[in-house]
Amino acid sequence: MDGNDSPGHLTDDKAAERMVSVKGLKDNWQKWSEKHQEHQKHNPFSHDARPVAVVSHRGHDDYGRPLRGSLTAQRGEDARTHVSREVRELCEVIKDIGVQGRNHGISVEFGKLFEHYVTISNKLVGILLRARKQKLVDFEGEMLWQGKDDHVVITLLQ
Repeated sequence: MDGNDSPGHLTDDKAAERMVSVKGLKDNWQKWSEKHQEHQKHNPFSHDARPVAVVSHRGHDDYGRPLRGSLTAQRGEDARTHVSREVRELCEVIKDIGVQGRNHGISVEFGKLFEHYVTISNKLVGILLRARKQKLVDFEGEMLWQGKDDHVVITLLQ
């Protein structure tokens, strides 16, 4: 063994091999780091490189609304579309099972509507409240309860 082959010294080949593997580890770490940083830009819970949202103030048209083009805005639009479809469906059900009233509106009792509509949706009262807010239907009271309010008349206005 010469002086370079002692356990404390590396041969040139072994030193080069170690440099290559350390360089490989460094490159792999750098790739992972860049990928992670890019991922964090899209992570809503991260503070890394998130764009600063422009905050609107009271009186502006977009006050209290999600940013245009955001996923939140898209989910809100999807929900609005879904509820509108359910309101239209409710109005069609009232037309189908209701009777023409004296005030030119089609009416149905809540109990009958509930029995018929329960197979379509389990959210009847919420949809009725939304339809009343849109002035499509009218009924007495703030809330309707199955059993207790079965004889409350719901009138389709349009």
